[in-house]
Amino acid sequence: MGPVLVNGLPAHVLLVHFVVVLVPLTALALLACAVWPSVARRFGIALPVLALVTLISVPITTHAGEWLERHVQSDALVRRHTGLGDELLPWVIALFVMSVVVWWVYRRTARAASGQPESRAVTVAMPLRLAVLVLSLAAAVGACVQVYRIGDSGARAAWHDAYSATARTDGVRFR
Repeated sequence: MGPVLVNGLPAHVLLVHFVVVLVPLTALALLACAVWPSVARRFGIALPVLALVTLISVPITTHAGEWLERHVQSDALVRRHTGLGDELLPWVIALFVMSVVVWWVYRRTARAASGQPESRAVTVAMPLRLAVLVLSLAAAVGACVQVYRIGDSGARAAWHDAYSATARTDGVRFR
């Protein structure tokens, strides 16, 4: 499904950085577009494209992580991290769906507004805009919280017992 090694190192370690950047970036772009129609018009099709790239990056990263899981010593921290990682995809699917909805709604309301008096276009669009905003907020917050939880558990799995809280003074490196 995707690379598992890059220059002899686990690809998951590299790919996870794409997810850590793209998910919050997509969430912020989605919220900005959902709140401000002018931002949505400027983003245009770029919003769903960004969300699609984000969506594609998650299973690729998860696949590389599953490969890595089979090549490290299993413990509770690793199992927790992989379990949380498996829970990200539905949130990113929600980001993608809401990005398409926001793009479509603002594209549609912009067309409708051009043929209707301003007050009627706003009245028609307001309930729909509010629903889109609430759903976008839920998807964005959920995705970002899940990325944080996954990252925290991954750092704990990778770094537990791998460093000393106090610096060594004998010139010997830890580990």
